[in-house]
Amino acid sequence: MTIQKVIAEIEKHIAMPQAEDFDNVGLLCGLSERNVSGILVCHDALESVVDEAVQRNCNLIVCFHPIIFSGLKSLTGKNYVERAVLKAIENKVAIYAIHTAFDNDFRGVNAGICNLLGLKNLKILQPKKNNLKQLTVFVPREYSENVKEALFSAGAGNIGFYDECSFKIEGKGTFRPTVGSNPFSGQQNIRENADEDMISVIFESFKQNQIVAAMKAAHPYEEVAHQIYQLENENHYSGLGMYGEFETEMDEKDFLSFVKDQFSLNIIKHSDLNNKKIKKVGVLGGSGASGIKAAVSKKCDAYLTGDLKYHDYFLAESKMLICDIGHYESEQLVSQQLFEILSQKFSTFAVLKSSEKTNPVNYFL
Repeated sequence: MTIQKVIAEIEKHIAMPQAEDFDNVGLLCGLSERNVSGILVCHDALESVVDEAVQRNCNLIVCFHPIIFSGLKSLTGKNYVERAVLKAIENKVAIYAIHTAFDNDFRGVNAGICNLLGLKNLKILQPKKNNLKQLTVFVPREYSENVKEALFSAGAGNIGFYDECSFKIEGKGTFRPTVGSNPFSGQQNIRENADEDMISVIFESFKQNQIVAAMKAAHPYEEVAHQIYQLENENHYSGLGMYGEFETEMDEKDFLSFVKDQFSLNIIKHSDLNNKKIKKVGVLGGSGASGIKAAVSKKCDAYLTGDLKYHDYFLAESKMLICDIGHYESEQLVSQQLFEILSQKFSTFAVLKSSEKTNPVNYFL
């Protein structure tokens, strides 16, 4: 199996276009047409991880953080990024990163945190905006089902945990073929009356090109009458962070002890205790100061994230307990999540987890 085919399978599970605009996800180096000897899953594709991949006969590294984040102007080995990329190229090892595509995924990074905590009734903390569109197309009645099937196959009509969602209105359409036309039905310069269906579907913006292409391929008309609208609806199944609830509330100190045990932490930085019960909890893996106000607005009792600064702790206004468990620590489940996804999909070659420690932060206790 080629690297490209492996990537195609990964992207059926994790939609890369849902990554943040600032990010650098996808295939970062390597030739996609090479056959895969093995996959090594890791958090950071450092030089030591590339060494491990070579030793374990893996020529594809699937990592969380992209080793190439900003542009490279040279490859001379002068820093840790260049050394890792150079070694990967020299040893014909491809590197593929998922980062915020998995952050924004409903079953991604933050779902892993919530599941470890045992939270229920999970919802996206910061749903994506300007992410949904609606397509309306007019189809001759006898082709209506064919066009619907083509739209569904291209990814239209997915709403949360439902797919093949559409709406149809029956009606009468008119058109008059003019000189230069090649009509599916009717004659030039004579108005045609046709029994048509108006089909409406919703889709995520990044799927537009493939959906429009599928619609036109399945539609019999020479000119396909259709409209596409940008929706103001938020996408409640894609976005940063999640929140959910414990079945039973707990005291703040009991909550902190529980988090410490579940994540195997040596330390938790947190805001002032407010003597409140903890039931609703917001989470955002990685650097999550941007989610504090959203967690407050959702009336969360506690918020778990990493990389907070001094003034971030004031933002809760004593309404919520803020916990900084560390950047790596809040994302530590990702490698296992990726390993499980890839192991289920591929059985003809090895899928391995890296044993290298890549967390750059250490604690002196």
